[in-house]
Amino acid sequence: MRGRTLRAAAATALLAAALLTGCAPQGTSAGSPVDTAPDTTAAAPTPTVAPATPTEAASPARRGPAPLPKTAEVAVRRVTIDSIGVRTTKLEKLTTDRHGVLEAPKDPDRAGWYADGTVPGETGPAVIAGHVDSTTGPAVFFDLRKVGRGDRITVELTDGTSTTFVADRVVTTPKDGFPTDEVFGPTPDAELRLITCGGPYDRTVGSYVDNTVVFATATT
Repeated sequence: MRGRTLRAAAATALLAAALLTGCAPQGTSAGSPVDTAPDTTAAAPTPTVAPATPTEAASPARRGPAPLPKTAEVAVRRVTIDSIGVRTTKLEKLTTDRHGVLEAPKDPDRAGWYADGTVPGETGPAVIAGHVDSTTGPAVFFDLRKVGRGDRITVELTDGTSTTFVADRVVTTPKDGFPTDEVFGPTPDAELRLITCGGPYDRTVGSYVDNTVVFATATT
């Protein structure tokens, strides 16, 4: 385990409402935030115990059992969805701002992974988000709505491991009725959520009115 399996519950508490709006239509900026959380003052989860510094670790005055070695950092290196021609690499690490809002990827051609949530392949819902389009045309998840049941999604990590997920269903839901519990709630197995904007674009509010969400489960 990489020490993140308990973060799914924390992510659910933090992300009480998920409304993805960080998807830019033609002729607008692609840098708006991904509103996958309510406007709260909760910050993203942070470690409660800092690792020992080299000086502390080498101190002869330290008594008791030696601390466990620090778990190596892992990140999502690549996501491949052959059915819609997606191959996005070096995913951005997405975090929440001080209001608990999940930030959008800065590059519309690259997806982002909610790094304070579940690591893809571990128990819980790993969350990956991306733009649907940008000022220059279609973005990384432009065709996400075309993913079909049974389509395979492969997620590779920087530690060399990979997990293949199979799409269970694809839903398009109004942002004001986003299924937060289904997306971010705890699961008994390793699952994946892919999120982007969908539906018509509402120029009065400068956002798409819906979200497209792919629910997928790791193959065994």
